[in-house]
Amino acid sequence: MLNPVPDNITHWTERCEMAAAFRWTARLNLHEGVANHFSLAVNDEGTQFLMNPDQAHFSRIKASDLLLLDANDPDVLNRPGAPDITAWGLHGSVHRHCPHHRCVMHVHSIHATVLASLQDSRLLPIDQNCATFFNRYVIDDGYGGLATEEEGTRCAGMLDDPSKKVMIMGNHGILIMGDSVADTFNRLYYFERAAETYIRALQTGQPLRVLSDEIAEKTAQELESYPGQGDKHLAELMAILDSEGDGYAA
Repeated sequence: MLNPVPDNITHWTERCEMAAAFRWTARLNLHEGVANHFSLAVNDEGTQFLMNPDQAHFSRIKASDLLLLDANDPDVLNRPGAPDITAWGLHGSVHRHCPHHRCVMHVHSIHATVLASLQDSRLLPIDQNCATFFNRYVIDDGYGGLATEEEGTRCAGMLDDPSKKVMIMGNHGILIMGDSVADTFNRLYYFERAAETYIRALQTGQPLRVLSDEIAEKTAQELESYPGQGDKHLAELMAILDSEGDGYAA
């Protein structure tokens, strides 16, 4: 249940969904201190977006805390309450250059980052979760340091294909894109699960049972058309937070 909308705050439903996603990401230990960021476009052009404030821990972020930014307004970095410079560099660049990606979630979750640290960062389709991402990710092997404006622009340049909604950021972490908070968080959750399965399978040293391209693609398409999974996933998580009296929607 969402609280009444505070005065002078827009996009309240979206803010509450984002705050819930932040808190669940912290519960799942997919975040890294205060260093990761989520953003959501709120205008048709995709250039205005909500994002977490600088140096805020995911477990404490409230709906009213989120910044409303414009990707075409770099002067925001010189004002009080400015966003983290790396968050602006990466998320601002994606929202500026890739309006087809409405929501962007960046984390350094353990298993996705291990995958991103391998010489071969492909996620082979060895189970249903891994097959979800078959031919649906890009691998960035050109890490150039912290995601300031130049690095963010370089990354955004690899995201012109709307069907590629995951970037495995070599030597860095993971970038997940989607159409909504629910869609993107669901993808983030399942990518980390898939990466964990894959990394643990590699650790056995045994030969992998890899699905054929045909079956992997069939599975990915079936999961893409599975009705409402992302929306139902986030709705259930928000219901749990509500039942606990969590303060995310404030």
